Amino acid sequence: MRWSRKAAENGHGESCFRLAMGMYEQDRPYAREVGHVGEAAGVATSAGVMEGHDVPSDVLIGVVHWLERGKHNTLESLVMLRGVALEGHNYCSNDGCEVVGHLKDFKVCPQCKTARYCGDACQKQDWTTGGHKEKCGISAPH
Repeated sequence: MRWSRKAAENGHGESCFRLAMGMYEQDRPYAREVGHVGEAAGVATSAGVMEGHDVPSDVLIGVVHWLERGKHNTLESLVMLRGVALEGHNYCSNDGCEVVGHLKDFKVCPQCKTARYCGDACQKQDWTTGGHKEKCGISAPH
């Protein structure tokens, strides 16, 4: 991931798109660290591309930043990403869970802020038998 991020920072188109896509679909914290993106946000807001997306505005601002950095057609790319996101995915970190939904419906682990769960049962199961306790390494979920 470090090399991919470095390539994106240097404007490599595919790396920028992959970072934007991962950020849009999974709201990964490392993708949010984009520095000052006010100009990108202003352009996106004035073009109306911020409306109708089911992701936090700071995530969408970061997505726009990476798409522009990679010289992608921002509006076209956002329309494609939104279409994919509306289909829903399995975002639950508990292996074997088959719940499909939208990102906003999955809770984030309060400790590590990276694992997502469809509900308390999956979070507890992943903590006790799925190995999240070792990965997270902090304390039991509430």
